[in-house]
Amino acid sequence: MSNQTYRAYVIDETAENVFERNIKDRSINDLPEGDVLVKVHYSSLNYKDALSATGNRGVTRKFPHTPGVDAAGVVEESGDSRFESGQEVIVHGYDLGCNTWGGFGEYIRVPADWVVTLPKGLSLRESMIYGTAGYTAAYSVLRLEEYGIKPEMGEVLVTGATGGVGSVAVAILAKAGYQVVASTGKTDQAEFLLNLGAKEVISREDSKDQSGKPLLKSRWAGVVDAVGGEILATAIKSTNPRGVVTCCGNVASADLPINVYPFILRGVSLVGIDSQDSPMKLRQQIWGRISSEWKLDQLEQLTTEITLQELDSNIELILQGRQKGRVLVNLNQ
Repeated sequence: MSNQTYRAYVIDETAENVFERNIKDRSINDLPEGDVLVKVHYSSLNYKDALSATGNRGVTRKFPHTPGVDAAGVVEESGDSRFESGQEVIVHGYDLGCNTWGGFGEYIRVPADWVVTLPKGLSLRESMIYGTAGYTAAYSVLRLEEYGIKPEMGEVLVTGATGGVGSVAVAILAKAGYQVVASTGKTDQAEFLLNLGAKEVISREDSKDQSGKPLLKSRWAGVVDAVGGEILATAIKSTNPRGVVTCCGNVASADLPINVYPFILRGVSLVGIDSQDSPMKLRQQIWGRISSEWKLDQLEQLTTEITLQELDSNIELILQGRQKGRVLVNLNQ
């Protein structure tokens, strides 16, 4: 295997802060050291991948580099007894696609502690329709459950609802029986969100209050926020007493312009979702839920399937905030 070449989507820094993206043949010898060599069948496109592909130093420090924080495939070689040749596996998060070459190549080599056995009831393709975004959405729903938010307690708001995290969160929450209100900047996609199970779609403008009031009329039993900034602040100020808000993104802003009143007067809980470095036991638990009661009937409705050659145009879409649902990258073609 060591002399074999494979195709990869490679980002080169051709001059200082000037980056070029191409599909190239690479040698398996070029892969980093690791316990498990995986032939990648599918990956998915996430906002973090787009940042890496455009030279964001906060994500990737050294180039050339292959992005792709998600990968699903088959073990080719393993130096760890937990995995064997031919086994179907998922790898996501940790350093994959950041500074370790990632899933936009036909092979990855990673530490065994990063590898999740593909759960029964889920195909490799289906696992990457979820990918990191779907895992993050499921993790958010799990936290709402753990904090005691039940469907009968009222509406749950999902922000950034047409994006990867938001769209899967809408569908999982609806499947679990929650009344979902979807907030989006793409109100022309209301039908898409209603078909995923949302009972109501509201605009980004209606989700953002700039009055400066310390508290707003309460409405939400829970919130899954994927955007941050003013929209997250507004959601917190609009959450019911003892309600729960999960936070997993900063596409709108990393700043949170808010005071302490929702927390000390209403007992609202703000819960961070740290999917990149979540422990293996938690990963296995979440993937178990995804492959069973949270497996969605609308997976194909959520999905745009592309090849490596189509990554460039889709990276531009996600950076412009125009991505809808999940983008599956098929490396079998």
